[in-house]
Amino acid sequence: MEPQPGLSKFPSTRIDPAPKEKKLSLSRLIFAPVLLCSILLVFAWGCSSDPASGPTRVTLSVPGFPLYEDPPENPLTVEGIELGRRLFYDKILSGDNTQACASCHDPAFAFSDPRQFSVGIDGIEGTRNAMALINLAWAREVFWDGREPSLEDQARRPVPDEIEMHLPWPEAVAKLQAHPEYPDLFQAAFGSEIVTETAVVRAIAQFERTLVSNNSRYDKFINQEIGFTTQEIQGFLLFFNETGDCFHCHNTPLFTDYRFHNNGLDSDFDSGDQGLGDVTGVALDRKKFRTPTLRNVELTAPYMHDGRFETLEEVVSHYNSGGHFTPTVDPLIRVSVGLGLSEEDEAAIVAFLKTLTDSSFISNPEFLSPFEE
Repeated sequence: MEPQPGLSKFPSTRIDPAPKEKKLSLSRLIFAPVLLCSILLVFAWGCSSDPASGPTRVTLSVPGFPLYEDPPENPLTVEGIELGRRLFYDKILSGDNTQACASCHDPAFAFSDPRQFSVGIDGIEGTRNAMALINLAWAREVFWDGREPSLEDQARRPVPDEIEMHLPWPEAVAKLQAHPEYPDLFQAAFGSEIVTETAVVRAIAQFERTLVSNNSRYDKFINQEIGFTTQEIQGFLLFFNETGDCFHCHNTPLFTDYRFHNNGLDSDFDSGDQGLGDVTGVALDRKKFRTPTLRNVELTAPYMHDGRFETLEEVVSHYNSGGHFTPTVDPLIRVSVGLGLSEEDEAAIVAFLKTLTDSSFISNPEFLSPFEE
C-alpha cells in the first residue's frame, strides 16, 4: 500500500481496515540477581550479580526514549527496586494499616485513581486527582504543582499526610524495623538493616522509575509492526499538526513536556487552586499545572488536576472550544476562537489517543503487588 499523505517520515507505515491486536508480553522486566544484560527492543540492562559487590546495579535504557541517568545518591538496583515494589503495595505505611501507595495509584488504571479525588485512611477526600505513575524516570518536578524536585522527595509526602496515610515517619520506620522481613530486605538493598526514612523513599523511587510504558499500539505502529485504521490515521495527523495542536505539550516519545501550563480551564483567576502559583508565589505562575503524559490516557479518567472531565471526548471538546481567558493562559490555547475541529475530527483524535494504551504495562507481573490477595 502506498504511504499515506503526511506520513513521509514513516515510509513503510500502512493502514489496516481494523486494529489487529497482538498478544503482548506480560513480563518485560525481570528483577533477579542473574539477568540478561540486554533485553532487545524494550530495556537494556547493565548489571553486576556478584553478591560480594553489594546490591546488583541495573542500567535502564529504553530504545527511542531520552537517555536516563541515575541520581548519584540512589542508583537503580535489583534489590532496591524489589524492596520499593513491596513498600509501594504494603499497607504497613499507613496509620491504620488500610492504605498503601497503590490505594491511590492502581496498576489497573495505569497507576492512577478512577475516583475524582482519592480518599485517605480517615475517609477524607483530597483536593486533586491522583496523577498516573508512568515513565517517571524522566520526570523533573513532580506533583501537579511541581512542589517537589524528585521522586524521593515526592515519596516522603503521603505517609505523614493527615489526609492520605496519616502515619508520622518515626512511627513508620519503627513499624518496618520491627517487621520480621524488612530489616533483611533493607540490608540487601542498602547495606544496612537499620531502616531509615531516606532508605524507604529511595526504594519507592527506584520502583517508580521502572514503571516504563513503551509497548502500545502506537509504538508498534511507529516501529512499522502494525497499521492504523483510517480514523486512527486521521487522529494521528490532527494530533501532530497545527490543526489539532496537541503535540506542542504532548510530544513524543513521552507525550508530555513535563512543563507547567494554564490550559484555560477557568475564567476565575483569583480564587481556587493556583497550581504552580501556590508553590512559587509568582503571579505569572497562577493556574499552571504540570502536563500529564497521554500514554495510557484511556485508562486514567477522570482528567485534569481536579478530575472535572470524565471522558476523553470532554477533554478534546474543551480544547476545541478554546477554553477561558485569564492573564496566564498559555498562548497555545486558542481562547474564544477554538480549534475549529469537526465532530469527526474530535472522534479521530480520541481514537488515536486510545492507541497509546499499553496492555503489557498494566499487566506486567513485575509491576504488580508481591502480596497474595
